[in-house]
Amino acid sequence: MARRLLLATTVPIAVFATLAGLVISTGAQAQTGQQSPEAGGSPIGPAPRHDLSGTWTPANRPGGGIQANGVQAVPNDGRPEHALPYTPYGLEVYESHKPLEGVDAVLPAFHNDPRNKCEPLGFPRMNHYNVRMTQFFQNPYKLAILYEYDNKWRNIWIDGRELPEVVDGGVIAGGTYKATKWYGYSVGEWIDDYTLVVRTVGTMPEDRIWLDSTGRPISDAVTVEETFRRVDSDHMEWTETIDDPKIYTEPWMTMKILFKLADPHTDIIEMYCSPVEMEYYYESFGNAASGIENDEN
Repeated sequence: MARRLLLATTVPIAVFATLAGLVISTGAQAQTGQQSPEAGGSPIGPAPRHDLSGTWTPANRPGGGIQANGVQAVPNDGRPEHALPYTPYGLEVYESHKPLEGVDAVLPAFHNDPRNKCEPLGFPRMNHYNVRMTQFFQNPYKLAILYEYDNKWRNIWIDGRELPEVVDGGVIAGGTYKATKWYGYSVGEWIDDYTLVVRTVGTMPEDRIWLDSTGRPISDAVTVEETFRRVDSDHMEWTETIDDPKIYTEPWMTMKILFKLADPHTDIIEMYCSPVEMEYYYESFGNAASGIENDEN
């Protein structure tokens, strides 16, 4: 009975929003609409110099970074102004994807989104999927970003090193060949006291990751540029632009989201993609959204 109760609370998000793969820990759904308060209620002042550390959440609402209908700046809604500058190959890759969201969404039984098999989201898709409470940890050498969804993290070097050179199947970093990674190789530079510009290369190829939940593609040729700008003591603007000549004919901005500082004592909830819970759902309930039901029920 307790297990069926857990399914009942997670199915509306897990199945009908992004399929049964998204399973949130017990009690999480009740909390997503009431994340933590802002830090201490103290007056807003100037931002600290060269410092992004803290726990950040979208400023407009807790779900402001979910981006279910495509990247935040350019939703995949079929409107002409949101058409992307695909290369012929990029359009071919996009048309091979069968997403659960966006203008070309399919029924759950027919998708081929790797995320719904609990594959890693990779980068930059991690920036476009359930971005809620996000923790930044910083020392003089690196910045680590810990995402709430799937408890994933990435490192950004801020020690003055050069961005690796992209080569076939990987990068050359410090004279050494290194294979592509799910979250790539990131190097940041402070361009003023309050603005960090981060560039990332060496991500996974287009047959392993998507750009967003609507099936837009991204390749291992991409350079992702993020700008983190501290507006004041309590707010940060996070902007992302991608340059992927393999998939798109020109660079374009994917997101520009204002974040606010949350209470540092916040206990971050768990959000995981669980293959066990996904399998249990299909065994118990079938896939009603696609007209496929379990005969035993």
